[in-house]
Amino acid sequence: MEPIVLTSANFEEEALHASVPVLIDFWAVWCGPCKMISPVVDEIAAESDGSYKVCKVNVDDESELASRFGIMSIPTLVVLKNGEIAASSVGVKSKQAILDMLA
Repeated sequence: MEPIVLTSANFEEEALHASVPVLIDFWAVWCGPCKMISPVVDEIAAESDGSYKVCKVNVDDESELASRFGIMSIPTLVVLKNGEIAASSVGVKSKQAILDMLA
């Protein structure tokens, strides 16, 4: 499954009201560390069995969403469970560390 691109228009439906945990990757095209973590996030999305969702937010295109989450540095990964922030992390993480956030 491909990561879902979150926008202000689909955020509530796709992330806030999701029935499963949601991993959100806040990133930007110009961000080197974002380019490093992106393939890992894509791999996690491809391996999803439906027990979680993977989404991405381009902070340049969706500054309102970035502000809503207080994103100061990227890449930032946020896990939402039942519409609440359950975990967050800044910087490049290993695949296992990201999966552990979803557990």
